[in-house]
Amino acid sequence: MQRAILHDDYLKNIIRTIPNYPKPGILFRDITTLLGDARAFRRAIDELVQPWAGTKIDKVAGWKRGGLS
Repeated sequence: MQRAILHDDYLKNIIRTIPNYPKPGILFRDITTLLGDARAFRRAIDELVQPWAGTKIDKVAGWKRGGLS
């Protein structure tokens, strides 16, 4: 359990929070700091994969948000 807590804090500290962006009251989570840290990025990916490890996945669906340029 202690390891999971340390792991959560590690990733939370890597991802930068920018308050009041783009509007007052919004906390923007900037993942560029995560992308720039190979060790942290690997840990984040491992956390995303872990719930489905060992299962057979046939298809993956995704979406794209338009309007950004």
